[in-house]
Amino acid sequence: MKIALIGATGFVGSHVLTELVNRGHEVTAISRNPEKLDIDSKLVKSTQADVFNEDEFARIIEGHDAVISAYNPGWTNPNIYNEFLAGAQAIQAAVKKSGVKRILVVGGAGSLEIAPGIQLVDTPEFPEQFKPGATSARDYLNILKKNLIWIGLF
Repeated sequence: MKIALIGATGFVGSHVLTELVNRGHEVTAISRNPEKLDIDSKLVKSTQADVFNEDEFARIIEGHDAVISAYNPGWTNPNIYNEFLAGAQAIQAAVKKSGVKRILVVGGAGSLEIAPGIQLVDTPEFPEQFKPGATSARDYLNILKKNLIWIGLF
């Protein structure tokens, strides 16, 4: 498959990239800082992009079989909650505009239920410094759930 990977140089994205290459997929590795890409493969094309520039982003991902988003504006970003939600929704809009029929969003483990009706992010043990990012990912998951049909997820 030809896959566009958003956040390819981040913690999660770099591991996803390695797995995609190991499985023989052609990958467009999209990041804010492509110089941080630490994989050398003929299967990988690195590109820099701004997820908030919908038209440019749609052009970059157009023609791919799927988009994998490991987007994160940075755990130390003081505005992570708002920037994650805005960035994730901008990615979603660009994917729709590009015509790509599959999007996979990676992350949001804080939204996992650890007991019926209790999500990890809502427990007292969940690290306070990660709550804004984790709650934004949870809130975006709820947005995705409302839009599953049009983005082609089953």
